[in-house]
Amino acid sequence: LDELVRLAQHPRVVAIGETGLDYYWQKDQPEWQRERFRTHIRAAKEVGKPLIVHNREATADTLRLMAEEGAGEVGGVLHCFTETWEVAEQALALGFYIAISGIVTFKNALIVKDVARRVPLDRLLVETDAPYLAPVPFRGKLNQPGYVRYVAEEIARLRDIPLEALAAATTENFL
Repeated sequence: LDELVRLAQHPRVVAIGETGLDYYWQKDQPEWQRERFRTHIRAAKEVGKPLIVHNREATADTLRLMAEEGAGEVGGVLHCFTETWEVAEQALALGFYIAISGIVTFKNALIVKDVARRVPLDRLLVETDAPYLAPVPFRGKLNQPGYVRYVAEEIARLRDIPLEALAAATTENFL
């Protein structure tokens, strides 16, 4: 914790993370992950910087630890969000933003599309998660930050708002 706090005080550090829980790739040591996630939340609180949270197949534990450790005091982003609206509501209640990736452009990503329509515009972010999850029309290829426009275009279409309005809102949210 002390080392993270020391490093996080550098002026170029804007957040703590990517941190969180991933039970898809790391099934065998969940307690190891949980302890480190707790440490990252504590460091974020100590330096007053937001968290960038990764969650894969660990939603209940992710939300539980965020609540137990008071992650809402600093807020942050649930990045590459793929969960249901009910999970989004819980994250929003903790003061977090929801970041939507290129997955929203996939034809069968109905859950992500639903969330993209419903997240309050002032709590929404767009991302690429490069080098993974390239949006349509680049699906299956190496992703890059320049493709974030395709994510934004799809969300604007889903919400029936101008791309410029979505871009302005998500830029303000980032800042």
